[in-house]
Amino acid sequence: MKLLLKCALLLAAVLSVPARAALDIVITDGIDAARPIAVMPFVWQGTGPVPSQISDVVASDLTRSGTFKPLDELNLPQRGLASVKQFTAKAWSGMNAEALVVGAIKPFGPDQYMVTFDLIDLVKAQVPGNGPRAMEELLLDSRETVISAAQFRQYGHRISDIVYEKLTGIRGAFLTRIAYVVVNHNEKLPYKLMVADYDGYNEVMLLRSPEPLMSPSWSPDGRRLAYVSFENKKAEIYVQDIYSQNRTLVSSFPGINGAPSFSPDGKTLAVTLSKDGNSEIYTINIDTKAIKRVTNHYAIDTEPSWFPDGRSLLFTSERGGRPQLYSVELASGKIGRLTFEGEWNLGGSITPDGNSLVFVNRTNGKFNIARMDLETRFMQVLTSTRLDESPSVAPNGTMVIYGTTHQGRQVLAAVSTDGRFKARLPVGQGDVKSPAWSPFL
Repeated sequence: MKLLLKCALLLAAVLSVPARAALDIVITDGIDAARPIAVMPFVWQGTGPVPSQISDVVASDLTRSGTFKPLDELNLPQRGLASVKQFTAKAWSGMNAEALVVGAIKPFGPDQYMVTFDLIDLVKAQVPGNGPRAMEELLLDSRETVISAAQFRQYGHRISDIVYEKLTGIRGAFLTRIAYVVVNHNEKLPYKLMVADYDGYNEVMLLRSPEPLMSPSWSPDGRRLAYVSFENKKAEIYVQDIYSQNRTLVSSFPGINGAPSFSPDGKTLAVTLSKDGNSEIYTINIDTKAIKRVTNHYAIDTEPSWFPDGRSLLFTSERGGRPQLYSVELASGKIGRLTFEGEWNLGGSITPDGNSLVFVNRTNGKFNIARMDLETRFMQVLTSTRLDESPSVAPNGTMVIYGTTHQGRQVLAAVSTDGRFKARLPVGQGDVKSPAWSPFL
C-alpha cells in the first residue's frame, strides 16, 4: 500500500541531517555508453581573470544528461579556439568525437559580457574535401549574446540545451528546476520545501515548517507549486507562487488531503481526499474551490496524475486486492487497469509524449522505478536499488528523478528512461525526498 510506504519512509526520515546548497551529482552507471563530445574552455578576451567559465557548465550538463561524455580537454588536438574560423579539420582527423563546442567571452560594458559560441560538426569535418573555405559548412549552430555576470550559469545551461537538441533532436532540459523536501530533525523547524536548478545550484527555500511537508507538484507554467503541509496539525493542500511567495489554501477537508497534481491547463488540481470516509480521487478548481468526485470505490484510491491531454487521470488503487495503476476518463468515468506485472505498482505518471508510464514497482519485496510502454505493455525496471519512491519525469522525457536510500539516508537519484544511465544526488546534511521536476521554463 502506497500510504503505508509513505508512512514507512516518513519514519525513516526521522534520523536525518541538513542540506547543502548544491546537489553534487555522482554518476554511478552508464558513462561508458555515452557519446564522446569535445567542449573547449571559452577564450577570455578581457583583462584579469575570467568572471566565470561557461564551458564548465556545458560540460557538466552534457555529462549529467547521460547521453554525452566530454573528452579530457588536455587530449584535444587544438587548444584555445574561439570560433570555427580557427578550426583545422586535419588536426582533428581520427578524433573520436562527434562535435566540438568552442566560444569566447569578452567585456561589453558595465557588468555585461558578449558570449559567442560555435558548435562544430567533427564527423563532417573528417569527410575528405572539407578545406578551409568549407569551415562555415561545419557549423551545426552559432550564437552570440550579451549577458550579465549573474547570468553565466543560466546561459551555460542555454548553450547545453542548444547542443543537446542539435545532436539528439530532443529538446534539452538543462534550464529546468526541481522541487524537493529536506528534513533535518536537528533543527527547530526540520521540514523545508526547496526549489533549485536541475543540478542543485541556486537553491531557494520556499517554506519552513515544524511539521511535515510533502508531495510538491509544479504548475504547467512553472510559476507555482502545490504541496501538502501539516503545519496546522492536519493535512492541507496549498498552492504557492514561487516568485511572490503568496500561497493559497486549496483543500482542508477532514481526513486526507493529499497528492495534488496540476491539470495541463493549470486551473485544476487532482487530489486524494477522504472527507467522506474513504480515500478517493477528486478534482478541485483552484480559483472557485469547486470539487468533483472522480472515483467511488470501497478500496483505497490515491496518487492521481494527469494524462497530457487532460482528459484522463492515472491513479493507484487497491480495488484489485493490491496496489495497481488504473486510468479513469473524466468525461465518462470509465476505469481501466493498466498494470498487472509485479506485486505492487504505484505512484505513476505519464511521460510528456503520452507513450509511457513511469512508476514504482514492487517485485520480490524491492521497490524500484519502472517504465511501461502503454501500447505494447512492455515493462522495464530501471533501477537496481531498493525502496525507491516518488518518480518524476523530466519535461523532455529522457530522465527520471526519484527518492531512494543510500547509506541509511534518503537522497535523490536519477535514471535515464532507457535505464542505461544512473546518477545519485547526495547532500551534505539532511534527508532529501519527494522530488518534482519542473516543466520547461
